[in-house]
Amino acid sequence: MGKGDGDNAVMGAEVGEMKKPIRVAVTGAAGNIGYALLWRIASGDCFGTNQPIALQLLEIPPGMQRLEGVMMELKDSAFPLVHGIVGTDDPQIAFEGADAIFLVGSRPRTKDMDRSDLVAANGPIFVGQGKAIDAVASPDVRVITVGNPCNTNALIACANAPSIPSRQFTAMTRLDQNRAVGQIAERAGVPASKIHDVFIWGNHSNTMYPDPRFATVDGKMATELFEDEWFQGPFLDTVATRGKEIIVARGASSAASAASAAIDHMRDWWQGSNGRIVSVALPSEGWYGVPEGLVFSFPCRCENGDVVVVEDLPVDTFAQSKIDENVAALLEERAAVSELLG
Repeated sequence: MGKGDGDNAVMGAEVGEMKKPIRVAVTGAAGNIGYALLWRIASGDCFGTNQPIALQLLEIPPGMQRLEGVMMELKDSAFPLVHGIVGTDDPQIAFEGADAIFLVGSRPRTKDMDRSDLVAANGPIFVGQGKAIDAVASPDVRVITVGNPCNTNALIACANAPSIPSRQFTAMTRLDQNRAVGQIAERAGVPASKIHDVFIWGNHSNTMYPDPRFATVDGKMATELFEDEWFQGPFLDTVATRGKEIIVARGASSAASAASAAIDHMRDWWQGSNGRIVSVALPSEGWYGVPEGLVFSFPCRCENGDVVVVEDLPVDTFAQSKIDENVAALLEERAAVSELLG
């Protein structure tokens, strides 16, 4: 990897505080989410303002010209933290020695596709990427799957990377959490920073469950401020269908908020969630009765570079019904890709 793009990387920074560069891989790097994601990574929003990075960007062959333009813009932005940029259509090059990987690229859902079609179309992509991660990535790599259906895509990638511990593969439900936070903040008339400990159970789909029972609004329990009818009705419906509403409103998908959520997910994983409960989908170890191996979103805390599932939360009847609904959906998805799981 050349260092030409990062010769002056420490300009404007305290040299003594700079760390060894880490390698960050992003797939689908010329797509809308990748484009929104890269500037946040390069600016230090994700890994810290004293953490140099080398960007390793993957695209499919038809996207390589667009990727060249993205790389030009990154270079023109002269980010002090960027110590090199590689663009490739070969996952073995993109994932070489990678410390963190954002699996963003996937085939988008078209109007004539149902979810099972989407699962079938994207599965083989994540087989190849899982094998490449297994072959060349850092043994300590942390992987977030953003491309949908992200839970099952993460499952496929993990199954095809047997030498990497399963807890190092995650899927993103932070966008659903952020949408839930936004709805509560708007209703309460407070900034989103005042909302803590609302999290997501299950699948990144319209079955996911944003659990408000432990959420606080400026230190007060959200369930004491708002009635169950709102949480189990308009709140749940809005969070579940927000993506479609955005497409209708702006004529395009929610790329910027998805990229922002991916940054939130990896930042907390890398730097810690400071005791806050956050949403991470990861292979179940039987927590809350979820079948082992299913990539399922749980309430988690991030500590010392690890994702720790919060195991002792009570589950009421409504929450259990939503957990069960998500388990059923994910078991169906897993059965549809069983031949890809090795």
